[in-house]
Amino acid sequence: MTVFLSAGVAAADHLIIPYAASRSPALQGALMQLELPHLQALLQAFTRVHTDEDDLDEPGLSMPHERARAQALQLPAAEGAWPWAALANPDTNDQPQAYFSPCHWQIGIGQVVMLNPASLQLSESESQALLAAMQAFFTEDGLTVRYLSPTQWHVQGEMLRGLACASLDRVVGMNVNPWLPKSDSAKALRRLQSEMQMLLYNHPVNDARSAQRQLTVNSFWVHGAGVLTMKPPAPAPHMAQALCEPALREDAQAWAQAWREIDATLCADLRHRMGSRPVTLTLCSEHAAHTYQATAQSTLQQLWQRAHRLFQPLTIQTALQAL
Repeated sequence: MTVFLSAGVAAADHLIIPYAASRSPALQGALMQLELPHLQALLQAFTRVHTDEDDLDEPGLSMPHERARAQALQLPAAEGAWPWAALANPDTNDQPQAYFSPCHWQIGIGQVVMLNPASLQLSESESQALLAAMQAFFTEDGLTVRYLSPTQWHVQGEMLRGLACASLDRVVGMNVNPWLPKSDSAKALRRLQSEMQMLLYNHPVNDARSAQRQLTVNSFWVHGAGVLTMKPPAPAPHMAQALCEPALREDAQAWAQAWREIDATLCADLRHRMGSRPVTLTLCSEHAAHTYQATAQSTLQQLWQRAHRLFQPLTIQTALQAL
């Protein structure tokens, strides 16, 4: 089911909050202590209009917040091929683009686990030195790669065409093998990954990191791949990203503090806008997304809803635990 935004809904009028809830016991405990007055007021005024849930046995390549963003933008591409890198770089052509994130794959018994690239705490100089060493190989494969941040490089080239890839958030903390691209178009990419793993093994940056007992960079993950054939027909929603890193670290204190800041700023702003035009709120966990809007109701429906909420008030805890 696709959420169609009301006419006139602007970018800031749709707020998507990734990792608003989590099944992590630490974050579940923090949730019970949260007080978010602006979110509470929004939930009291809203009705849930859409639910998107993963099949827990076979979750998709993208996270619920990415699917919500794609639906809001009315992107035509299939899951795993939404052109996030191209959308972030408007001065582009019709070549496929993606992100490469340098990362650490932890080799265990029978599996290889992707650690959160942020946990590497790569410096700008380290990341740029690694990219410089890999650049000639990228160029040989027709890829143009440029540095954006220590854990994100922008890449463009035909090797990426037709590539469906799992998002970085989906793979963090997981065995990478089920999520590696399996299509024929991914064969060259997997060969390049293998070559870069050998190159990185003895790189001076990794030697220095090993000497300091820091995690090394031993691979890269490709994500956000796709082709931007036209400007999205709908305005971009506002993505509140502050909860992502604390949630992935399972840092309950930082997650709760980020939630309080979102409530005091973005939720307060959405609540203010609600009085003058249609607004939309999408709350996401690792496995679900619930979208809320203020909907037109008959007098009888309004009376029933008020009575229902009088005896069964919708709290932030019940709303977020339902994700």
